[in-house]
Amino acid sequence: MKQPKPNFYNLAWRWHFYAGLFVAPFMVMLALTGLIYLFKPQLDPLMYGSLMNVPAGHHAVSADDLLKRVKQAYPQGQIKQYLPPINAERSAQFVVINAGQELNVFIDPYHGDILGEQDAKKNLQALARAIHGELMIGTVGDRLVELAAGWGVVLVVSGVFLWWPRGQFAGVLWPRLNSRGRVLWRDLHAVTGFWGAAFLLVMLLSGMTWTGFWGKQYAEVWNTFPAAMWDNVPKSDVEARSLNSATRQTVPWAMENTPMPMSGDHAEHMAHGTAPAGPAAPTISLQDVQNIAVQRKVEPGYSITLPTTATGVFTIAVFADDPRNDATLHVDQYTGDVLADVRFEQYGSVARATEIGVMLHEGKMFGAFNQIVVLLICLMILLSAVSGVVIWWKRRPDGKFGVPPLRHDLPKWKTGVAIMLALAVIFPLVGASLIVVWGLDRLMLSRQVTRNASA
Repeated sequence: MKQPKPNFYNLAWRWHFYAGLFVAPFMVMLALTGLIYLFKPQLDPLMYGSLMNVPAGHHAVSADDLLKRVKQAYPQGQIKQYLPPINAERSAQFVVINAGQELNVFIDPYHGDILGEQDAKKNLQALARAIHGELMIGTVGDRLVELAAGWGVVLVVSGVFLWWPRGQFAGVLWPRLNSRGRVLWRDLHAVTGFWGAAFLLVMLLSGMTWTGFWGKQYAEVWNTFPAAMWDNVPKSDVEARSLNSATRQTVPWAMENTPMPMSGDHAEHMAHGTAPAGPAAPTISLQDVQNIAVQRKVEPGYSITLPTTATGVFTIAVFADDPRNDATLHVDQYTGDVLADVRFEQYGSVARATEIGVMLHEGKMFGAFNQIVVLLICLMILLSAVSGVVIWWKRRPDGKFGVPPLRHDLPKWKTGVAIMLALAVIFPLVGASLIVVWGLDRLMLSRQVTRNASA
């Protein structure tokens, strides 16, 4: 007997299963680590109160004196960054590379006493951020997270198509709570996914802007500044993204692909390609740079990254909870000239929307309300992932590993096919893996048809 060709509904069902099987562990991981990072503003003062909290004083020690105290405590260390107190009751912080280890060193801004240190890469928040972004395995982890997020988009789109109400609203718009077993789990999965689809898409897409492959391409296409902004500034080959890492955010996303300016005698050294080599030797003080930040009304919470080479710059940057307060300033280490001062107003429209999306993603845009919304989304993700695995387990064919049988037989959905192909083009890693999945799917189907025919 001739087997009917699978329609798009069948295809969407199988792809939804494949995507769910791959994505579920990642979604659980992203939701749990996201929850930890979401409540960083509340957790940090509780966990590290002895390091972060100080009694408000009347006279603050200068940044240069604080720097001297830290250098005395870590004579072999390299001072990488300075974070002035965010308010009158918080300590100042230095990031120090000491014996190959990156340390957060906390210091009392009123007395100059060093309060203690923490491993910058192994504290709870840094670990959560590193796992969330790249599974703590670098580029490979970044690509896996990106692939999972891309397939998460496929999961949402195919899920909405599969569960779209077709005359029956119970079990899709609301769960049938009087049901038990598989039906109840199925309803929880469908209802959660149906109402949460838009929120999940926002979370996935805003998160993908930070990924190393798709995010970098996205930034190069959409995140541009007028070339004239850098015309009179000596530029290096280093991009501002070099200041960011898996565990530490320094410059805003919108600034990542901008060139780092260079310090020095612009007329003689830069024009003739004879820029001085060697380590940084700034002639302006750290307090001078902090004064520039204050004079230019940079929002508290900013960091000052110190130059590491003779042509490097001081970078004042704040990745603000409200993106409208973002600021990135590059300061010549010899003259104190501000070589670049980029604010939210200079971002392009897509960059502005992306920065707002990132802050919504991190739960920072509207304070506690935003945190509660993201908390609910994370819980929704956990429920959707767990319920999806449960209903598969309860319906897996003959107790084997495979796709549960379909009960539907609907005509091919051409619009759905077009959307899936568009997703494959928009997200290249998803497109490449989709081809692999499609090939394996065809192979398994052909084997199944052969077995049925021989039977």
